[in-house]
Amino acid sequence: MKFTTVQTIESIAQIIKGEFIGPADFPVLGINEIHKVSGGDLVFVDHPKYYEKALKSAATVVLINQKVNCPEGKALIYSEDPCRDFNILNRHFFPWEMTKKGQSDDLVIGFETHIHPSVIVGKGVVIGDRCIIHPGVVLYDNVHIGNDCIIHANTVVGSDAFYFKTRPSGREKMFTCGWVEIGNDVEIGSGCTIDKGLTADTRIGSGTKIDNHVHIGHDTVIGKNCLLAAQVGIAGCVRIEDNAILWGQVGVASDVLIGSGAIVLGQCGVTKDLDAGITYFGTPAEDVRVKYKELALIRKLPEIVEQLKK
Repeated sequence: MKFTTVQTIESIAQIIKGEFIGPADFPVLGINEIHKVSGGDLVFVDHPKYYEKALKSAATVVLINQKVNCPEGKALIYSEDPCRDFNILNRHFFPWEMTKKGQSDDLVIGFETHIHPSVIVGKGVVIGDRCIIHPGVVLYDNVHIGNDCIIHANTVVGSDAFYFKTRPSGREKMFTCGWVEIGNDVEIGSGCTIDKGLTADTRIGSGTKIDNHVHIGHDTVIGKNCLLAAQVGIAGCVRIEDNAILWGQVGVASDVLIGSGAIVLGQCGVTKDLDAGITYFGTPAEDVRVKYKELALIRKLPEIVEQLKK
């Protein structure tokens, strides 16, 4: 999420009472989590396992809990608890306020778009031309919907990221200030849930069709002309390329890439990246040709065991 005005590393450090390394006027353009950072962003890291990833990322300011050498062209802010301070900064720059009305006053609606009176709409929502939003839909703050879209009854778009920091006292909720971007000619079934990005966008590409009871986690990016059948569950930070198909009850782990045109058959468990243009089956999901051969061999096991006994 980009700031409305450019900040400096000194001003950021003052908010969280941190020590900074770099010129006091070093610019900070926004704040983002590691999967979405771009130049000028601040990112946080609080575990040695991810130090290198954060320091080598596109982010130019790193909020870190260990004194390390500052990479050239970047700046650092040292914090005893980067996760806590990342939350403080998100709340400071992007404060949340409960929607007081059924539909926010700043709602932007396109030509020939129909919204049922029972629909709840938060702030900063934009809906394009010729859309239909059915009864009971909830659009949280900062949901952007393209042209010719249909959202069926009781779907929720833009709920908070499922993102928690484990503490001795329990699990601390990460403050969510991202948004949802839906392209043109997208249809979303009834009872779906789509989380907004933690500090950036969850994105659904043009032409994609989503069945009933599908969940899409935070910061997930779905390409164009994809099909997601009923009860698909997608974790956060997943990337699904154009023309992919996920059939019923497929489960996808976080930070996974599903290649263009891949077909994932029903009830598959996707735990790692899947190549483009291949059909997958099973848990963990594998090339269907390989998996079917394995199943054929498993059926022969009783016969093989009996032969070994002789």
